[in-house]
Amino acid sequence: MDYLSIKEILSQGQVGKEYEVKGWIRSFRNNQFVALSDGSTLQTFQLVLNPDKFDETSFKNLSIATSVSASGKLAESLGQGQKFELIVDKIVVLGHANSDEVQKTILQPKRHSLDFLREQAHLRFRTQLFGAVFRVRHHLAMAIHDFFDSRGFFYLHAPIITASDAEGAGEMFQVTSLDLEHLPQKDGRIDYEQDFFAKKASLSVSGQLQAELAAMGLGKVYTFGPTFRAENSNTSRHLAEFWMIEPEAAFMDLAGDMDLAEAMLKHCLSYALEKCADDIAFLDERLKQEESQKPMIERSKLNLIEKLKFCIEQPYQRLTYREAIDILMQSTPQKKGKFKYPVRGFGTDLQSEHERYLVETHFERPVILTDYPREIKAFYMRLNDDQETVAAMDILFPGIGEIVGGSQREERLEVLVEKMKSFDISEEEMSWYLDSRRFGTVPHAGFGLGFERLVMFVTGLTNIRDVIPFARTPKNCHF
Repeated sequence: MDYLSIKEILSQGQVGKEYEVKGWIRSFRNNQFVALSDGSTLQTFQLVLNPDKFDETSFKNLSIATSVSASGKLAESLGQGQKFELIVDKIVVLGHANSDEVQKTILQPKRHSLDFLREQAHLRFRTQLFGAVFRVRHHLAMAIHDFFDSRGFFYLHAPIITASDAEGAGEMFQVTSLDLEHLPQKDGRIDYEQDFFAKKASLSVSGQLQAELAAMGLGKVYTFGPTFRAENSNTSRHLAEFWMIEPEAAFMDLAGDMDLAEAMLKHCLSYALEKCADDIAFLDERLKQEESQKPMIERSKLNLIEKLKFCIEQPYQRLTYREAIDILMQSTPQKKGKFKYPVRGFGTDLQSEHERYLVETHFERPVILTDYPREIKAFYMRLNDDQETVAAMDILFPGIGEIVGGSQREERLEVLVEKMKSFDISEEEMSWYLDSRRFGTVPHAGFGLGFERLVMFVTGLTNIRDVIPFARTPKNCHF
């Protein structure tokens, strides 16, 4: 007898053949029909029990959330919405679930609020919603690897522990083995020479700088791993631990960087629509129900599937930051005071509302903005000939604004050194980074994609804590 997942049985099962299936009971009705789920697919699998073969004691044990192993012959189903069902000869309870206790949990077979689901995050993988979300997350991760591998990029494992602050923001989690109640002192300061690494170390905020080093020898690399920000922002858009994709390519300029990022996003969205059709259809329907309850003026112009296709089928509009500022200054929301953060002209750090206006109202397509003021971007971005802007780019999507940020890197040693001074970054501590400019420097570029932001976009969820298995946020580090 073959043991297959429910997904495998539904896709390749043979009528009349015996199978064993295992999973958790979603519902049990009429002492005969069990809806079983094993997480491999959105769909439940119907087990049909013969009352003549099972006594009352067996039925009492078959409660919601109980895990079972069932065996029998596969038959064509007479019910709607299902291709097969299993005519069960034998069923064994693997783990019983107390019905009274289940009633207090999110395992009840009904729709729950996202707040309630977050309260019991350890159980939410068993719900339809989060089963769909994390299957989509898996396939998006596979899409990332598939895309870069097919283009000759090498997968690089950047360090999680680092002594450098790639973004210069200082919002880093410190890593230490010192006794915090008896810190060693030297000249009135903490003596980090006695620490594990003999220097002050932190969790990484980015793998980009290390990716640049690898690209100088391997040509094209990408990182895909966890990064950490000790930013005390308790919002629906921030996490203390999140995953980043950061490709880096030698001999690539800003135009090539934009081409690569646009192609990657289109590949990932297409991959998800192909591999996760059932899950995305389920999420789309859920989002439609939520939108229908909003006032007409607040409803989204596109449903979830339309939004994904919107970002696949159209070329992305490219314009400079300066051109975008001019458009925003002349926009109706700006003139009527509808923007929460008014646009003040060149040098304004664009907010999500400005980015969304460009995408959803003005151009009605994804947008790539380039050539930002040097003062509002990181030290490693290449200075343009105008001395005012840097060769940076952001990709803007409907509903969320920025989804990708990247740049051509400053490959000229003397210019990079001057920029580091203006950012108060130590040349001595970053000598290893400067060596990549001293010994055969070349033009190179890359970008960063926050993976959770991509998952949010594809699933339609609006809180970043709902698209990562175990959210780490201020005052919250469970499991």
